[in-house]
Amino acid sequence: MEKGIIVKGIGGTYDVQTEAGLVACTLRGRLRLRDDRVLVGDRVEISREPGGSRGVVESILPRTSELTRPAIANVDQAVVVTAVQNPAPNLLLLDRILVQAELAGIDCIVVFNKGDLDPKGALELRAMYAKISYPTLITSAQEKRGLEELRAMLQGRITTLAGPSGAGKSSLLNALEPGLNLETANVSAKTQRGRHTTRSVELLSVGGGLVADSPGFSRLNIEPEQQRDLQFAFPEFCDYLESCRFRGCLHHQEPGCMVKDAVQRGEILERRYEHYLIMLGEAAPRY
Repeated sequence: MEKGIIVKGIGGTYDVQTEAGLVACTLRGRLRLRDDRVLVGDRVEISREPGGSRGVVESILPRTSELTRPAIANVDQAVVVTAVQNPAPNLLLLDRILVQAELAGIDCIVVFNKGDLDPKGALELRAMYAKISYPTLITSAQEKRGLEELRAMLQGRITTLAGPSGAGKSSLLNALEPGLNLETANVSAKTQRGRHTTRSVELLSVGGGLVADSPGFSRLNIEPEQQRDLQFAFPEFCDYLESCRFRGCLHHQEPGCMVKDAVQRGEILERRYEHYLIMLGEAAPRY
C-alpha cells in the first residue's frame, strides 16, 4: 500500500499527497464509522488499482499532534503572523495564539508582516519577542523581505498559519508560491479589521513543506482546566517557576513569587505578564 498525507477533504473525498502525486480517495467503510474525525494532516495508507487515478484510504497512522480549531493533525509548528500596521498589532491576540500553540505542544515562529509600513516599529516588536526566545522574522510581501528565511523554516514541516484577518497571511503565501493565487482582501480603513478569506483547512505545498491555509486558531479563551498549565505556556517564566516560595504558585497574589520579582527587575516583559493575568482570570473557576 502507498503512504501519503491528507491535504484536503470535501464531501467524503480526500486528496492524499503521495510520492507519486495527488490521489483522490474515499474512506474504507470501517473508517467512516470511527468516533474521531479523519483530519487534514493525517498520515494514511491507501490502496488503488495499478495505474489507477483514484484510491481508498485503508488506515490512519498514529498522530503526533492534533488541533481542534483549526481541525488538523500532525502539525509541527505554528507561524503566528501579525501586521506591523494596517491593522495595528493586537499583542494580546498574538499572545493568546502563542499560548494555545504552546499548550498544544507546537513550536512557534513569530512573523511581523508588512514591515515596510513601519520599519522602526517592526524592529521593536521583533526585539520584544526574540527576547522571549521565539524565532522571529520581519516580512513584507510587497518588498519580498524575509521570504527566504521563512521558506527555510517551512521546509520539510507541516505548519499552520495563524493570526488575525488582515495580517497578510494569504499574501505571504502568494509571495512564497506565486502560482497559488490565494484570495486576499483589503483592511477596512474604518474598523482596521480584515475580512477572513480562508474558510476551510487545506494543506498547500509551500517552501518545501506543507502549510495549512486555514481560518487559524479560533479557540482562544483559556478554560478552567488549563489554569495550572497556563504558566508553562509562557517560556520566559520557566527559569523562575521552581524558585517560588509556595508550591503551586500562580504568580498573582502569592508572596515570595520569583516570576513577579523578575517582572519588577525587567527580566520578564510587563506587557506579557499583564496578558498572563488576563488569561489567568478567564480560567478562574466560577461558582
